[in-house]
Amino acid sequence: MNRLKALLIKEFIQMRRDRLTFVMMIVFPILQLLVFGFAINTDVKHLPTIVFDQALSQDSRDFQASLAASGYFDFIYTGNNYQQVTDNLQSGRAKVGIIIPPDFSENIKHGHSSTVQVIVDASDSMTASSAISAAQMVGQLKSQEVLLNRLRGYSGKSFDMPYDVRIRPWYNPDFVSAFYMVPGILGIILTMTMVMITSMAIVREQEHGTLEQLIVTPLKTHELILGKIIPYVFVGYAQATVALLVGILVFDLPIKGSLGLLYGLTSLFIIASLSLGVLISTLSKTQMQAMQMSFFIFLPSILLSGFMFPREAMPLVFNWLGNLLPLTFYLQILRGIILKGVGLSVLWTQVLALIVFISVVLTISIIKFQKKIA
Repeated sequence: MNRLKALLIKEFIQMRRDRLTFVMMIVFPILQLLVFGFAINTDVKHLPTIVFDQALSQDSRDFQASLAASGYFDFIYTGNNYQQVTDNLQSGRAKVGIIIPPDFSENIKHGHSSTVQVIVDASDSMTASSAISAAQMVGQLKSQEVLLNRLRGYSGKSFDMPYDVRIRPWYNPDFVSAFYMVPGILGIILTMTMVMITSMAIVREQEHGTLEQLIVTPLKTHELILGKIIPYVFVGYAQATVALLVGILVFDLPIKGSLGLLYGLTSLFIIASLSLGVLISTLSKTQMQAMQMSFFIFLPSILLSGFMFPREAMPLVFNWLGNLLPLTFYLQILRGIILKGVGLSVLWTQVLALIVFISVVLTISIIKFQKKIA
């Protein structure tokens, strides 16, 4: 125990001397959380829109007002011909083009279908999906309104819609993107810093010639690895605390579950990330190699963990690959505790997965490090 304590003191002194790394571990995550928290928004609204209204009637203006009221379309430009619509879409000034035919009102009055063309710049698929969904929703609502008014005019009676579908969104009823993204950004920040810092820990000792000095001490292999992990657990806790404070104070992030449970399970993820970093350090010969291997972990963590894209939509093979990443399970823990308020009775599978990951990776790291010494 005294041997491990001495190594921990040495690591904390080394950490204190390397002030630039310490600033990167604390200040940069705050900046990343603020920038990405505000910048990443999956609910794309206020799309610049150009309208070519050939009808110039009250009905066409009502339809435009309904589109604008949805919040997805900002009618910034007015076109006088098709070419102007095309030019604005090609230049990127407009993301959506609305073309209303000259017989729009006449068709509605005579009970015929009136076609409205909605041209969407689909080079950005997320923007295009938001625009298409909003336009379809507005079209359906306006059609229902016209049909109900027509039925009332014919019979003089009021009618209810045949289907009354009542939607109740739980956990994030206002669809605030920050509530979904901020926990994910916290997981990404911890992954980046914990894996990268520890991946270079043992390699740095080797390059500086101090690894041999540690080897000749009475330290055992597992004590040396624990000595490299434990100090950064506290750094990870500091990062998580600062990130949660920023989420609560800046983004009004609600924490519906147990804060103690959140911290307890965060420790498992921090240790899992640090273990992965130690494994990388035992496989690397230089700090550059360790950094390159760390970046090889970051991109799959972002793309396959469910941070950016729903895992349910991924092919089965990539879904399985996502299960090899600790961030996959930590995101489920974060969103489960913060947004849903669930406990261990729901999250026990994710906890078990992190414990298995830590056990396997640490065991491999100790074996690889012993071979590296030999």
